Amino acid sequence: MENNKINGTTRKDIKIGSKVEIIQKHHQRTGELTEGFVKRILTNSATHPHGIKVQLETGEVGRVKRTINCS
Repeated sequence: MENNKINGTTRKDIKIGSKVEIIQKHHQRTGELTEGFVKRILTNSATHPHGIKVQLETGEVGRVKRTINCS
């Protein structure tokens, strides 16, 4: 099995329930990523240069750095 990672700047690549790595606002300086599953997509535009903003099932909010497709 191989993990394919996709850049998180395009909204169409992110679906509800997708496994993603996000960066939260207070972790932007350190670059610490948080992994989880998408509950809501908060960005309305088709793309965003810093990543699409999402809310994880845990309630954390941040911008997607990578989507992880476990296949």
